[in-house]
Amino acid sequence: MTTDVLVIGGGIVGQVAALDLAGAGARVTLVDAGENAGSTANAGSLHVQMQSRFIRLYPDHAPNVERALPFYAQAAALWADLEADLGPMDLVRNGGLMLAESADQMRFLEEKARREEAKGLDVVLLDRAALDTVAPWIGADIVGAELCRNEGKLNPLRANTVLAARTAGLGMKTVSDRIEALEATASGVTARGRKGRYEASEVIVAAAWGSGALVRELGIEIPTAAEPLHMNITEACDQRIDHLVQHAERSITLKQFKTGQIVIGGGWPATDRGRNTVPGVRQSSLTGNVALAARLAPAIGALRVIRTWAGMNTTADGASIIGRLPQASRVVMAVPGDAGYTLGPLVARMAAAIVLEKDPPADPAPFTPARFPLLSA
Repeated sequence: MTTDVLVIGGGIVGQVAALDLAGAGARVTLVDAGENAGSTANAGSLHVQMQSRFIRLYPDHAPNVERALPFYAQAAALWADLEADLGPMDLVRNGGLMLAESADQMRFLEEKARREEAKGLDVVLLDRAALDTVAPWIGADIVGAELCRNEGKLNPLRANTVLAARTAGLGMKTVSDRIEALEATASGVTARGRKGRYEASEVIVAAAWGSGALVRELGIEIPTAAEPLHMNITEACDQRIDHLVQHAERSITLKQFKTGQIVIGGGWPATDRGRNTVPGVRQSSLTGNVALAARLAPAIGALRVIRTWAGMNTTADGASIIGRLPQASRVVMAVPGDAGYTLGPLVARMAAAIVLEKDPPADPAPFTPARFPLLSA
């Protein structure tokens, strides 16, 4: 199969990149393996402020996230444009609350907010009295919070559905296949899949945690890895939680869809069962995650969990990976950093602009794959 641009990976990044390319007149083939895709397991958070979970688990990578905070704010704002173009995604941008249960946690939030404000984020600290005015559902143990007005939430099922409909409507070729090898020359790229062989002038690699292994034969070591995480969703309720909610010390996110259902996640571990099988849920993650949610928002304690699932997050070095490979310039990387669903559309549009030789919507220089070590021939 011959095409102008081959996009490898059919999640949020691959689909938005393909839409931009096809809209500019390129012949596009989108290839997706359908294996543990993060976009189809996502919980719908639009993260901007630094997540306490990430700071705690990946302290060496946290500086890369901090440097990219303006990029996160731009990415979250871009979702409004995407919804206006594609259709309703239940997007709400009332901000995100990071809750504290102690004076020490409030001091952590104060320092974090100072650093975030220096990067241009719209953040404010709330004591308990101020918090009660915006979030009356908060539990008794909460003493205060940080509010980041740049954050939001959406329904990923709706977002994925409208994206798939627009992709199908453009008539581009979409293939179910696992690409196992890339061969790049000065004139083009050959991709070998399990089902076929694909010739393209250029390739965008948007395969999330599988991207690093795919391009290793092209002479670069990009350390993408799969991180299996756990999520839950409750039955609908009358309680209204308007913000994306996190914690200053514990792993959790919770948000409410317009359906009234509450999604509870935030980085509790799941069991990796290999790329051919979805991750396994853990009883300890289910009970621990939901118990913490009920402490933060007591109304959740009366609800039934109607579904629990696990999906793959992608980790690398905390920063996005965007740009041409140094030893294979016709291969363009498009891998978001932490909070991949949030960053996905912006990363996609930057990669598409690079292929189209247009000015990208943000500077890709801080995210170049050239920062990673080259492998000897």
